[in-house]
Amino acid sequence: MLRRLNDNLVELIDSYFINFLNNVTTVEKTIEDIGTVVGGGTPSKKIAAYWNGDIAWVTPKDLSQHPLIFTSSGENYITGLGLAKGSAKLLPTNTILFSSRAPIGYISIAKNNLATNQGFKSVIPNKEYSFQFIYELLKHETAAIKNEANGSTFKEISGKKLKQHIINIPNLEDTSKFNEITKPIFKQLRKLEEENEKLLAIKKELLEKYF
Repeated sequence: MLRRLNDNLVELIDSYFINFLNNVTTVEKTIEDIGTVVGGGTPSKKIAAYWNGDIAWVTPKDLSQHPLIFTSSGENYITGLGLAKGSAKLLPTNTILFSSRAPIGYISIAKNNLATNQGFKSVIPNKEYSFQFIYELLKHETAAIKNEANGSTFKEISGKKLKQHIINIPNLEDTSKFNEITKPIFKQLRKLEEENEKLLAIKKELLEKYF
């Protein structure tokens, strides 16, 4: 029931976003104009001191196994030392996580500060743009971004290409209106996901206990 309600709200927002873009004047910009593109990294797995810390570390595999709109963590955690010694970056809450390879296009919103592996080119929204808008924009642009990817073994979009990816977006006044309408819906989506995760955890505990 909660999952179905969540899916209905997602469809509502996606439809509204497309309708919104079709009914406002847009200007040409790039992803770099609306947010900071940040890559990730993997600390050496040969050094135990880099792992099992308190910093959530997310991979595309984590998003494939748990496809949520809001992501708080993945299967593994790294330490502050692992973060400092590697190329992973600590991303702030509401960063848009965008997988850049294997495959391109897994999207989620950081529920808290976290890091990712090199399979992401995440976007930290500029203060003028909300995470809701950039999340929907990246979903809308995913097909076009995939067409710009390179690679023989598997396709990958580089940080440079994602930064330069051309977008057509409304002015700040119109995007502010979009934010006002969608903010409470995203808040409800987050609440529904949290409630559903709690129910799944209870179900898992009961199955392990009695079966």
